[in-house]
Amino acid sequence: MASNINRVIVTGNLTRDPELRDVGSTAVCQMRIAVNSRRKGTDGQWEDKPNFFDVVVWGAHGQNCAQYLTRGSGVAIDGRLDWREWESEQGKRQAVQIVADSVQFLRTDQAQDTQAPQQRTAPVAVHDHDFQPPAPAAGINTDDIPF
Repeated sequence: MASNINRVIVTGNLTRDPELRDVGSTAVCQMRIAVNSRRKGTDGQWEDKPNFFDVVVWGAHGQNCAQYLTRGSGVAIDGRLDWREWESEQGKRQAVQIVADSVQFLRTDQAQDTQAPQQRTAPVAVHDHDFQPPAPAAGINTDDIPF
């Protein structure tokens, strides 16, 4: 018997600052992310079509999102879709949201992107010995390792 899979992975930018609130003793962070899709328009040219998703992040990871992310921040979200419904004054309401298992903060350094490629330099010097395998630790006989 096959089991169902509910997995979502998206990358995009926040459309507003994250909102943090406490639910009992647990923090919950709500965000909205814009994710672009590419499609051909009526003129045959490729164009971006934005899709907007509500994202919920629970616990300490949600607190980190609220502290370090702002509107426009790039994020990669791995989570699952969650469908919910509730009663409001307008009647029965429904929504689909992403419940994030992990959120990666993506670097969106626009100032660096405008520089010419030859001007981009590593902040730390790279040496040839950085890529050499480490020397075996003293006192360990590699013949005793079973693999």
